[in-house]
Amino acid sequence: MQRRYGFGVTLVIIGGAFLSLSGILLRNIESANGWQILFYRGFAFSATLFLLLLIKYRKGTVQAFRNIGIPGVWAGTVLGLGSICYVFAILTTTVANAVFIIGAAPLATAFVGWLILGERTSRFGIIAMTVSLGGIGLMFADGLIEGRWAGNVAAVAVVASFVTYLLIIRNRRQVDMLPATCLGGLIMSFVSGFFVGSFEISNHDLVIALLMGCVQFGIGFMCFTIATRYIMASEVALFSLSESILAPIWVWIGVGEEPSVLTLSGSTIVLVSVTAYCIVGIREERKKTLAV
Repeated sequence: MQRRYGFGVTLVIIGGAFLSLSGILLRNIESANGWQILFYRGFAFSATLFLLLLIKYRKGTVQAFRNIGIPGVWAGTVLGLGSICYVFAILTTTVANAVFIIGAAPLATAFVGWLILGERTSRFGIIAMTVSLGGIGLMFADGLIEGRWAGNVAAVAVVASFVTYLLIIRNRRQVDMLPATCLGGLIMSFVSGFFVGSFEISNHDLVIALLMGCVQFGIGFMCFTIATRYIMASEVALFSLSESILAPIWVWIGVGEEPSVLTLSGSTIVLVSVTAYCIVGIREERKKTLAV
């Protein structure tokens, strides 16, 4: 299949723009708590993906879910728990802190792949990982000073869940794992259901929760998934940083949430490290492609 590079890049940027809306949407919640939002968000997300799977597989939808096997169930569970941590990270720390810690996921994935799977990692990659840890350290220091350390811990948990999810699906490349992602939303709703004191929320908050599931997360993830058909994985990681860049801007403009000096310093270090790592990865991948 001929690569439609511009189309792929555009999809990733659009997907990142949709995902970046989580912070401003959560900041506009009137009275619903995190568990209530997660319950309806997870349900809406799974319903959206299930509809897409029905369109794609029709009568073979049930078999598509069977094909993911036990690894797919674990992948969906990890993704669902990570999504819970994501929302609480946004709710309990600044959006800038949360999204830039989460933005270090490409480096964390490379590190775990090197440590556990024995995948080759360049010396530059190791340097980028080390430098980004320094940036994350600055944001953690800001969290301790401002009393928002729990949100930073939740953001790190998001990274851990994302890396685990990728490790699982990497060993199931021959299988469409979108049904596992669909299960992630159900896990999100199932776990949240145990902690929801009341399922009754205002229409305003319900609309936001449903938008986060169907539109913000659903369309964002769908754009990323389709884009991987047209551009390299390292390019997806690079252009998906649009989420980390835009999310703090929306809350800064919308609700006046200004990041601190420590957060700006730490986020700049992480952003530069991840960008440089992705650019080097793109060059190496293109050299391999040309050599074939």
